[in-house]
Amino acid sequence: MRVVIAEDDPLLREGLALLLRAESLDIVATAGTPDAFLSAVKAHEPDVAIVDVRMPPTHTDEGIAAAVEARRSMPGLAVLVLSAYVERSFATELLAEGSARLGYLLKERVGRVDEFMTALHRVAEGGTAIDPEVVAQLFARRLPDASLERLSPREYGVLGLMAEGLGNKAIAERLVVTEGAVHKHIRNIFAKLGLAPTDRTDRRVAAVLRYLEDAEHRA
Repeated sequence: MRVVIAEDDPLLREGLALLLRAESLDIVATAGTPDAFLSAVKAHEPDVAIVDVRMPPTHTDEGIAAAVEARRSMPGLAVLVLSAYVERSFATELLAEGSARLGYLLKERVGRVDEFMTALHRVAEGGTAIDPEVVAQLFARRLPDASLERLSPREYGVLGLMAEGLGNKAIAERLVVTEGAVHKHIRNIFAKLGLAPTDRTDRRVAAVLRYLEDAEHRA
């Protein structure tokens, strides 16, 4: 896996590089500014980019803007965004560009190496990894989603397993059913939640976000 790291804090930048090299990943470039990051992506065409939200010169949204631009200029680039705390508007902006091959984690997760590496590999392999705290705050103060009440108990259970990050095969094995049955349940979930195939957002991620929102309200 070829990785570019964009982080303006030299200590964290080098720490990440050392951690990932220890995990046998190829760090093709590190950058401390958005421009340097975009140049590195263009030059090296990495598999995944790890990007800090707040970067020079203003330390506001430069990292998010650079991540969005990088994904537009290099379709298929996986991006894992790191933030010291939840940036509601920035997370929404990034998700609006499409959720496949995208991760958004709080920096505190980096210290939990297994958890961090699992998220990084999931994103690089085409999935999505969104910090539970990010999800909770993205949907804070919203009313419960009544559309989830349309799901059958089995469909709601399948959605819960999707929220755990399980793929269709793993869900089928967990429920001791065929993958075809799982596909059918997921199609029903999308239909009942009003998630059309033409939606710009990743329907699987959108459904999982609704589930997590509902779980937050039930807690």
